[in-house]
This record gives sequence, C-alpha cells and structure tokens, in this order.
Amino acid sequence: MTTSLDARPRPGLSELVARIQPCARRQADPRTIAQQVADVLVEMKPSVDLLTTSERAGSPDGYTRHTLHTEAAFSVSAVVWRPGQVTEIHDHLVWCSFMVLQGAETETLYDIDGDRLVEIGERQRPAGSVSGVAPPDDIHRVRNTGDTVAITLHVYGADLSKGTSVRRTYERRHAR
Repeated sequence: MTTSLDARPRPGLSELVARIQPCARRQADPRTIAQQVADVLVEMKPSVDLLTTSERAGSPDGYTRHTLHTEAAFSVSAVVWRPGQVTEIHDHLVWCSFMVLQGAETETLYDIDGDRLVEIGERQRPAGSVSGVAPPDDIHRVRNTGDTVAITLHVYGADLSKGTSVRRTYERRHAR
C-alpha cells in the first residue's frame, strides 16, 4: 500500500532533505552514497513525528508506505508495519539507506546459488538501527516480528513518485 505526497507540515523533514541532497546528488559509488546518507540519518535522528497519528497506526491490510519527499536524485518514505507484516523476498534497482524509528524489524538476507535462493543470514534491527545498502547484494525480506507497530524511514536513490525501487521479487519456493 502506498499513500501519496501531500503538503502537510512534516516536522524536521525539510532539514533532513537539505542534509541528504548534497550526498544523493554526488557522483559517487552507490554504496558510498548509501553510507553517507545513513550517516546523515544517524546525525539528524528523525522521529515518528514525520507522520501524523493516523499514519503511524498503519493498516491491518499490510504494511503502509508514506511518500514524504521525491526529487530526481532521491525519495524519502516512511513505512509502517503492524506486528506480523512482511514484505516479499525482493531486491532493489537503487541504493537505499534506512533507519528504524520505532519498534523493531527483522531482515532475512538471501543470495543466489545457481538457480536457487539461499538464506544467508538474519539481522535484528531495533529502534535506532541504521543501514545503507546498494545492489547487487541486497536480496532480502523484512518483517515486523515484534508485538508493537514498527516505523522505518527509507531514503532511495531515485525519484519514486511514479514507481518503486523493487527490481524483482522472488518466490519462497525457490528459497532454501
């Protein structure tokens, strides 16, 4: 599910965007950009106040993405995960930096071995966790394994106003 951009004030968003812009617009290796943007997230410490109370509630129908800012070089979105909600196994077209603002998430990592998907690890990400990743080493599935609503903030290296950062999804039956 995705909600659209709107003009409502988002406390701290304009300052966060201003700090991300020089990193995202730089001509550099995608991994370097992702790490620099992750460093900005650590420094700026954005909060769940970027979202309204109703946005922070999420949806029983699945995790909810709220697009907060888009421009040619990057997009900022918040994802709200109710307990038990999960993504498909997927990878991305562009770099991504993200921070867990509230709750916790579990990320399962995968690799390709011939024509099979192989689970290679799992990361527990509590509130405050920050990471920056870039293709091709980004096949994963994310889920809220906690018992409270989790909120994550994502910065993707593309204008996602009319699309997604997901390159492809993988069927679970191919995972081992």
